[in-house]
Amino acid sequence: METAIRQAIYQLSVLLGEPPGTLVDQLDRAAPLPANPPAVPLGMPSDLLRRRPDVRAAERQLAAATARVGVATADLFPKFNLSGSFGPQVSDFRHILDARSLAWSIGPGVNWSIFDGGRIRANIQVQDARQEEALATYEQTVLTALQDVENALVAYTSELKRHGALSEAVASNQKSVELSNDLYVRGLGAFLNVLDSERNLYASQDQLVQSETTAITNLISLYKALGGGWDAPDEMPADSGGY
Repeated sequence: METAIRQAIYQLSVLLGEPPGTLVDQLDRAAPLPANPPAVPLGMPSDLLRRRPDVRAAERQLAAATARVGVATADLFPKFNLSGSFGPQVSDFRHILDARSLAWSIGPGVNWSIFDGGRIRANIQVQDARQEEALATYEQTVLTALQDVENALVAYTSELKRHGALSEAVASNQKSVELSNDLYVRGLGAFLNVLDSERNLYASQDQLVQSETTAITNLISLYKALGGGWDAPDEMPADSGGY
């Protein structure tokens, strides 16, 4: 167990981008487990899922694919431009600043790939297909995120119920130990009964500690599924672009 604890500390240090022994002094000291929050609030907004990196990446890919459809469609229309020039037009450098030596020209231009219509329409179809693929990926990513949250919620709430039952079992076994000791002291019970009640108490206490660890682990999984806690920030990250 000591080896596993030290290896876990090393792994945490490396995950933080630090040398393996950086957190030894901080985490090697014994400390109680962090307290669980009283309850997970119901009706959490679905916008919390937008903080997940996979959801945000899929959303941006969909927006980019949609924008590419617009770019491909714009190639069907002519493009107008206005070009011109202005400058001196003399052979003698001494007259470069004379008004009569200055010349200018301006004129419109049109660029229309009318003969590439087949290629342009084919490119539009390709971009449409990619946009549909990005949309399907985005929908699947959101569904997966919802599934992760539901799984984490079920695991966490179920473990909290188990933790409450184990707490009651510990209290009952504690009373059993006190009663069996009292009977043994009075000569009304065997010492074997005291040992049995103590064994049951220690077993229930061990299960209670394991349940606390499992509940905290499930809570961390819920944080991960939500991309953070369930307290929505004042301003959700807004992504530019529409689709």
